[in-house]
Amino acid sequence: MPLHRLAPLCLILLAACADAPSLDDRISPAAAAAPYPVLMPLAPLLALAAQPGQITPQTRPRIDGNAASLRARAARLRASVIDSATRARMQRGIDTSALR
Repeated sequence: MPLHRLAPLCLILLAACADAPSLDDRISPAAAAAPYPVLMPLAPLLALAAQPGQITPQTRPRIDGNAASLRARAARLRASVIDSATRARMQRGIDTSALR
């Protein structure tokens, strides 16, 4: 059997020999005594999210500013990282004539 096929089997066997970690002391007494979270039906949450009036004319300048900032950031990320002098030097390549 080739070695690259035997390596995963060895890792599985090695992991099977390990002891399972003790998780008993990882939870604080306060967390263990805390009540379960309250489950809410999904329909009221969706209705709350769909209510009109969340975006007002007063929020538009802030949203437009955020959008412009994100567009400017995207333009900076699309820009070249390599300056033109370095790019020209890279395009000339490496002179390997001295190595022969």
